Amino acid sequence: MNIDKRKATTVLSRWRFFTGVSRKAGLIAVVFISIAGCSKDNVTGPPQVVIPLQTTVQAAVNLQSTTGFVILAGSLISNIPTSAITGDIGLSPAARSFITGFGLTEVTGTIYAADDVSPAGVPAMLTAAKGDLTMAYNDAAGRTSTDMVLLAGNLGGLTLTPGLYKSSGSLEISSGDLTFDAKGDANAVFVLQMASTLITTSGRRIILSGGAKASNIFWQVGTSATLGTTSVFKGNIMANQSISLNTGAAVEGRLFARIGAVTLSSSTVVKPAP
Repeated sequence: MNIDKRKATTVLSRWRFFTGVSRKAGLIAVVFISIAGCSKDNVTGPPQVVIPLQTTVQAAVNLQSTTGFVILAGSLISNIPTSAITGDIGLSPAARSFITGFGLTEVTGTIYAADDVSPAGVPAMLTAAKGDLTMAYNDAAGRTSTDMVLLAGNLGGLTLTPGLYKSSGSLEISSGDLTFDAKGDANAVFVLQMASTLITTSGRRIILSGGAKASNIFWQVGTSATLGTTSVFKGNIMANQSISLNTGAAVEGRLFARIGAVTLSSSTVVKPAP
């Protein structure tokens, strides 16, 4: 992917940062200070990060035949009861024996696996769906624009407006909630690309405002995603590897793991409204 670095907007480019090492914790702490709003003699509190508005309109990622699924995985779908899943579940190329832990009333929808012989055509249907997932993943991962916004680290406390966002590493929601603001456009699309992991910590929420819809938020995750205990998540996760939901996590969206597993624990997953 070729990105014009002169035109791409980096949220962090407007901030001066200090890195310090905590010997006790063995961690690196990064503090961002607004160049425009603070001086070394006048630091009144944490700066407000303003996400620039993008003029390039993003089209929705075409999920094709995967739209009927709320969970689609490659190697395993496991559950620690009791969860509530609304929408179809699919596993391919792994067999039905790798779908575990679901009670009779936990899934409102149909569970499909690659070795199903009835109804006829299930293996071919799942193969097509996994192929469509790969195309959707590659579409999201390959997008670029002249006014895309580059992100890094923690998204907590931010408000994202419609457009394309990219991280060369991991993203997390860990020190505040994340808001998507469609600015009154119910068709507004948000695409977030990350080269590595997506993590939300316990209790963190994604908030929709201005007409934003979970169905129009697409998370392209380069490796795996982990949603923290009782966190509330919105949007379609397309992870190259796996997706894990800790106890009580709730999702309005879809969980698609191209190669690996989707694991649930007393979780709620609801297919988003169009």
